Amino acid sequence: MLKQLWFICSIIFFIHTAAAQSGCAINGIAGQTTRTAIKLCNTNTIIQDLVPLCENYKLPLVSCAFDGKEYKDKNPFWYQLTCSNSGTFGFTITPKNITDDYNWQFFDITNHASGEIYTDVALFAAANWSGTTGITGASSSGANSTECASAATANVSTFSKIPELVQGRTYLLMVSHNNDAPQSGYTLSFNGSATIAGPALPSLQSANANCDGTEIYVKFTTAINCASLAANGSDFEIPGFPSAINSAIGIGCIVGGVMDSVLINLSAPLPPGNYALTVKSGSDNNSLLDNCSNTIPAGTSVPFSVYGLQPAALDSIIPPPCSPVMLQVFFKKNIQCSSVAPDGTDFAITGPSAVTILSAATNCTNSAADIISLQLAAPIVRAGIYTITLLRGSDNNALTDVCGIETPAGSSINFTVNDTVNAGFTYQLIKGCRFDTIHYFSNAQTGITTWNWRFDNTQTSTAQNPVIIYNSPGEKTTQLIAGNGFCNDTSIVKFTLSRDPLKASFSVPAIYCPNDIVYFKDSSTGNIINWYWQFGNGFSSNLQNPPPQAYAAAQRDRLFPVQLIIESDKFCYDTVINYLKAAGNCYISVPTAFTPNKDGRNDYLYPLNAYRAAGLEFKVFNKFGMQLFATKDRTRKWDGTFNGAAQPPGVYIWFLHYTNTETGKKIFEKGTTVLIR
Repeated sequence: MLKQLWFICSIIFFIHTAAAQSGCAINGIAGQTTRTAIKLCNTNTIIQDLVPLCENYKLPLVSCAFDGKEYKDKNPFWYQLTCSNSGTFGFTITPKNITDDYNWQFFDITNHASGEIYTDVALFAAANWSGTTGITGASSSGANSTECASAATANVSTFSKIPELVQGRTYLLMVSHNNDAPQSGYTLSFNGSATIAGPALPSLQSANANCDGTEIYVKFTTAINCASLAANGSDFEIPGFPSAINSAIGIGCIVGGVMDSVLINLSAPLPPGNYALTVKSGSDNNSLLDNCSNTIPAGTSVPFSVYGLQPAALDSIIPPPCSPVMLQVFFKKNIQCSSVAPDGTDFAITGPSAVTILSAATNCTNSAADIISLQLAAPIVRAGIYTITLLRGSDNNALTDVCGIETPAGSSINFTVNDTVNAGFTYQLIKGCRFDTIHYFSNAQTGITTWNWRFDNTQTSTAQNPVIIYNSPGEKTTQLIAGNGFCNDTSIVKFTLSRDPLKASFSVPAIYCPNDIVYFKDSSTGNIINWYWQFGNGFSSNLQNPPPQAYAAAQRDRLFPVQLIIESDKFCYDTVINYLKAAGNCYISVPTAFTPNKDGRNDYLYPLNAYRAAGLEFKVFNKFGMQLFATKDRTRKWDGTFNGAAQPPGVYIWFLHYTNTETGKKIFEKGTTVLIR
């Protein structure tokens, strides 16, 4: 008869040869799942010698959702702590091989089951998934609370911003290695001002005897320090059978310094009956200690029974995650691995929807296993109660336990699958003048209880149907993670916002001469529905191209403000003001005298009122016929100098050529001017 062996002897071989697989529970190693997280003390230094390969589920990481990468607790170890004094929580993960790349993620699970970290994005607190190798952790030097996945060559910081702990709250820390190659392990040390409360006193959780009563498998309520276990089993006794215990082996001690279970070997089989297993101080002069040096009190006991040869019944199933594609079934006794049909035909699953089993795998150690993993052809997405039933497989035998007893075909166990969710959403754009408004609408699926929106990594919302205002055009990205407390789904939509151009514009004449009329022509751009003109002469219009305007004569030049306001189909407005210069006189003449003494009056010689002169040319000569000044610009003026030297008083001759822009007539005039000093 095979002895019942519980996860030992060949675990090193398993760690170094198994590829990463779903469900770290199959390793049976304390700390590799959230429910077996190692409890921390205030002054812990954790030395993790090896990292067994496995993976659990996808982790929600909202702040990195746009990078298209997947984040999982792959090859993980989990640590749990409760804060007794608020403050900072710093830690350092130092790989034994400095070229290893370890990642971490931190959660606040206060008043939540540890498994909810896979579905509730609100539990996330901080993370570092940098691809840079070497030492990582959280410290005051970290710039961001989250560093997303990156290439090693990007040299992204391996330290994230140090988290702040709050007194009385409970947290989870995951350390993960994303590479399937075997790792050398790491040292995890802690610093910061926060104080960590020690976990509850350790105790015995359960004890189960194997079929022939020669071994007892003991489960603890928390992780126990392997070094505190006496190899001869003297930390335990069975009242009434003082010499029954022969040895004790810690489960998982080969890959780490803690264990959550022990295999006790007995010197002789116990007869069927009810017994108690009691803790006492061992031959190593100490009792069993957790990793915080808390002792399981001597005298602590747990009952167990030896049933004799009975079939190994289905015990339980690990609660499946959202849309499970793999199920893990537990048996009360170990099953011979050779009796498990690899194609999974020892099992059938029935329920609200059809479920097909592709294969079956075991956590086989010394040809025995107590967990069988069933790989499904497709995820179960329909909610309801499902049943796993044992059959005789394609190998023509039923499952057989290590005592050689077949499990009865037809025995079954139920499990529940929750409904999936759909994070799809629609949106309605309302374009505005300076900003756009978008109304978002999530799918009207019943059962959704949480909505976590992220808009361009700058705005967030937990409303079911949020309204977001965008102040700038360009490409926008919106993400929604919807959940029902068990399942969540992510949807990402990218779109581009553009601004409708709206610009008011019109032209005015360079000059307005007395008795002229002025035409204003609109040259505005945009989807315009209304025009509002104010001409500065007391008149207005709401026509696109208004009627011509006249302005009152004045003794001197005057500026009239002409304003145009346009309105778009989005009720946006733009305004422009141009000034019309009305000349007091448009008769072109040249003064008969000027006094260039810089007193601000009559200091220059030039053609006056040359507003209607095109192709103008003005020249000045002295009485000897020497040209002293020439210009084709009506705004240039002679100041009575030549080559910087002031010219003497006297008579000077001028010539003026131009074309009258009103009549088109070419004009040639000449005359004399007296320079007076």
